[in-house]
Amino acid sequence: QSQFFEYYRRWKQKLAISMRQEHRAGEKAFVDYCDGLPLVDVRTGELIPTELFVGALGASSYTFAEASLTQELPNWLESHVRMYAYFEGVPEITVPDNLRSGISRSCRYEPEINPSYNDLAQHYGTCVIPARVRKPKDKAKAEVAVLVAQRWILGRLRNRTFHTIHEMNQAIRELLGGLNSKVTRYLGRSRRELWQTIDKPALKPLPVRSYEFSEWK
Repeated sequence: QSQFFEYYRRWKQKLAISMRQEHRAGEKAFVDYCDGLPLVDVRTGELIPTELFVGALGASSYTFAEASLTQELPNWLESHVRMYAYFEGVPEITVPDNLRSGISRSCRYEPEINPSYNDLAQHYGTCVIPARVRKPKDKAKAEVAVLVAQRWILGRLRNRTFHTIHEMNQAIRELLGGLNSKVTRYLGRSRRELWQTIDKPALKPLPVRSYEFSEWK
């Protein structure tokens, strides 16, 4: 009997215990950045790096993506505005990583939200709750969405040449439609179908007027 307990103790120490996340309809949208494709300067041929903003709803994994030149505050906020418009509604909670544009001071219990980001959240009636630092499972949905966007969108566009962000985002938007309409192997339904039946009815309505960026001094 004592030997059994010893073996059980050793086995238990090897377990990585974690809590399963339940994603309720319309509850959360996860957002993150990854490296985008380069633009080519028409005059000099210089390669200009871009960032890919990716957002995904928790319950349906319905995905939004767009390119921007930087991760700075105006780009960060404008990408959120277009993401909510693409989702045709607003989730109760928006979960970003702890990047500087959104979170002025990281803290496990009371993170300090950038004033302009907080202004956007109040305008849309969503609550910003950043993922905890060094807790990748808090934003696993965003990381999966980034990985899918890299494969499905960036992978397919890597051999094309773009000179403007607008041109690049047109191509991204076309592929985004295919990504969300593709039937997933593990569910037998597309992200668009799941969004229409699960997330969309539960999302908060968009405000009459879109948020306009204002810089706080």
